[in-house]
Amino acid sequence: MSYPRLALGFVACMAAGPVLGHEFWIEPVDYTLDPGAPVIAELKNGQEFVGNTLSYFGPRITRFDMIRGNDVVAVMGRAGDIPAMTMDAPAEGLWSIVHETRPQKLTYDSWDKFAAFAEHKDFPDIAARHEARGLPREGFGETYTRHVKSLVAIGSGLGSDVISGMETEFVALLNPYTDALDAGLPVRLLYQGAPREDAQVEIFDRAPDGAVAISTLRTDDTGTALIPVQPGHEYLLDAVVLRPAPDSAPEVWQSLWAGLTFAVP
Repeated sequence: MSYPRLALGFVACMAAGPVLGHEFWIEPVDYTLDPGAPVIAELKNGQEFVGNTLSYFGPRITRFDMIRGNDVVAVMGRAGDIPAMTMDAPAEGLWSIVHETRPQKLTYDSWDKFAAFAEHKDFPDIAARHEARGLPREGFGETYTRHVKSLVAIGSGLGSDVISGMETEFVALLNPYTDALDAGLPVRLLYQGAPREDAQVEIFDRAPDGAVAISTLRTDDTGTALIPVQPGHEYLLDAVVLRPAPDSAPEVWQSLWAGLTFAVP
């Protein structure tokens, strides 16, 4: 591996570190592929469905797979690879690309930054929760993990999304490439394997001209939200769990970010 490539990979990985409240997602170059075509996807970190492209960096990854039913294919990469994923397409069908990261740490020197993040991600009681634990309003830490999926159709694209077992995740209840979506795409949000009810789902809807519309919905008592969709558009769904860190940890909060990307033909 050349030194320029190492440097590029390092810079791209560092871009993921200092941002606060930014989404992380998998962005395939093509969501629908012919059999035998390579599956190429980028890891993105940014806001409003626009972001930096991150390199493959093994020490930050706990899991990177393609899943179809009971079939699991590991996504392999080399440090500095951009795009982070390039591999031969497996068998035909609907495949879920799954990516989960190791915990990363950040420190809040300003209460306002943490409060703004918590408000954006729908934790209006964060000040009371923070105060009740006797925590300082500056100089405190958080760890965050990413739990993201992307749906791609290979060949016929037939099949269903699956529960991957990540600590939090979206599961599409219909196939966006083969099923009728006149009423929308139902998705279920899970946390520790159980439906997460009354949770905010942020929807980023990117039109063919690149314009992004942003809206929010809430899950029902089954953890389900019905996502309005349009043909030719690409979607990112985002939902965050914010919980106290274990007493043994130096950080005081943990955030877990679930994400799902897909396109509608």
